[in-house]
Amino acid sequence: MIDGSAGASEIASRISSGETTAREVIETTLARIASINPKVNAFTDITAERARQAADAVDGHRKRGEKLGQLAGVPFAVKNLIDIVGLPTRAGSKINRDLPPASRDAMLVRRLEAAGAILVGALNMGEYAYDFTGENVHDGPSRNPHALDHLTGGSSGGSGAAIAAGLVPLALGSDTNGSIRVPAAFCGCFGLKPTYGRLSRAGSFPFVSSLDHLGPFARSVADLTLAYDAMQGPDPDDPVATTREPESALPEIERGISDLRLAIVGGYFSKHGDADCFAAWSKVTRALGVTRTTEIREAARARAAAYVITAAEGAALHRDRLRDRAADFDPAVRDRLIAGSAIPATWVTKAQRFRRWYRERVLQLFNDVDVILAPATPCRAPKIGETTFTLDGVTMPLRPNIGIFTQPISFVGLPVVAVPVWIDGDLPLGVQVIAAPWQESHALRVARALEQSGIAEARVASL
Repeated sequence: MIDGSAGASEIASRISSGETTAREVIETTLARIASINPKVNAFTDITAERARQAADAVDGHRKRGEKLGQLAGVPFAVKNLIDIVGLPTRAGSKINRDLPPASRDAMLVRRLEAAGAILVGALNMGEYAYDFTGENVHDGPSRNPHALDHLTGGSSGGSGAAIAAGLVPLALGSDTNGSIRVPAAFCGCFGLKPTYGRLSRAGSFPFVSSLDHLGPFARSVADLTLAYDAMQGPDPDDPVATTREPESALPEIERGISDLRLAIVGGYFSKHGDADCFAAWSKVTRALGVTRTTEIREAARARAAAYVITAAEGAALHRDRLRDRAADFDPAVRDRLIAGSAIPATWVTKAQRFRRWYRERVLQLFNDVDVILAPATPCRAPKIGETTFTLDGVTMPLRPNIGIFTQPISFVGLPVVAVPVWIDGDLPLGVQVIAAPWQESHALRVARALEQSGIAEARVASL
């Protein structure tokens, strides 16, 4: 019997050896979802019959002695802004449910299935991905499996919850300003935001095209890497993912890190967090023996510029919906989009100009270091419904400040692995392992070293 703690590698191995069947795995997975999802609200759609048919096909290939893919029979689910044939791509919204069903699966879904993985459904998310909490007014909040009255983080909240609850071993999310890294940190799993343009976004509903990334969640670095490798490759349907050929990271993750130059990022990143946030970060840096410090200058301005670009591009994308169906938006999302539509074009131009300048300065850091370590979130997951949190005696709005450490990184498209770290208490924290563009393998190697040392650990919640 495959239980909720089984990883992708284990499942694929047991199916390939004949110890179990893909159909048995899928039936167990569907039963676990039916039992646990009402508690965590991770799934919005279940593709049960499709999953059963795919499982039977995998079992047929094995019986005929045909070679199976590396993810043969492994269940996975995707954030509901990713196209699934036969379902409207709701992107967490009420409005999109009136769209025609998708006629084609997203490219990343097709690539995972080509490796043998089996889609079991679509996952809850913040409306139109404009969210850091995982609270959805239409479908209800996704709930943190480690403490059901706490947030998952967003906007890929259902993805983080599904992994932490043991519902699936692999999930896909999107990350514009932190929407993979925040749920990975809050839910205690591994998440990869790849280099901007590394993985195709074709067949996903956009938020901010110049900042949007898609990437995987998993409970181990090996599984995260397996999924990442399977999804790589050029795609003419995504203009920013048309040139990079696959570069397998799986052979790299066991190499160790003795040849990598690691640094702690100070300055801006050594402020703005609570004691637990910095305790988790310190635990990681001590375990790795990192003493070198670097600084990403102007990170605060980068975050401000990211807000300007996010609000302006998002507002432009949703202009017609705001005009025709404003009442059908989450009011918090609607109001921010309306505000974005009022941003002067000169501000956006200045933000884009600053972005180019900032990217050049950040890339210069990687002449001297290979990997930078930073906190992922300023605090543990707050309770659902909370709107503020306190840092150093100052009360701050929660929603806009959860991404205080993630936005300056995605602003220039760097690859990041979020690793889960546990200190006292039942809720995890996260640390960002940041590498230079196209060097995902460097970040994954460090994440693997932390996992092997026991410092980074993904846990399945007891539910």
